[in-house]
Amino acid sequence: MTRHRLAGSARSVRGFTMTELLVVVAILGIIMAVGAPAIWTYFRVATMRAGAEELVTALNSARELAIRSNTTVCVTNDNVRLRYRLGNCNTGAIWTGPGTDAAGNVALANNLRVSSNQPTLCYSYLGAGSPTPANCFSQNVFTVTNPANGATMTVAVATTGRARIQ
Repeated sequence: MTRHRLAGSARSVRGFTMTELLVVVAILGIIMAVGAPAIWTYFRVATMRAGAEELVTALNSARELAIRSNTTVCVTNDNVRLRYRLGNCNTGAIWTGPGTDAAGNVALANNLRVSSNQPTLCYSYLGAGSPTPANCFSQNVFTVTNPANGATMTVAVATTGRARIQ
């Protein structure tokens, strides 16, 4: 008798109905439709924030290079990427090393562009901003731009040499 009951109860177990599955799929679709714009916005903001943080890292690397090499380091900007020059902003040796390509350019990831209100920023051998030699500025404001959507974020460098995201 017991064996017959188990066999009968096993046959009565059924799966989900088509209506139940359609309701679950519809609910998942609504959740995805509502959540997708928020996720897209998060990725755009995260890309800009990462680019600004990468720029701060590049500027801090130039500052550290000035202290380590005991000389002035000029950070030049061509509105796309950065370049470090040792000693003089116009004729100084172009520094190549970690984070640069063979020509000494420092480019941001994800094709982000860098522009600034002054063409050069110089760090003294103490790591502070320096207005000397000629064509140097001791402080600067850099703008990181995403060419895909035009979004921007700014990075300010104070006379003390401190770079921060605004």
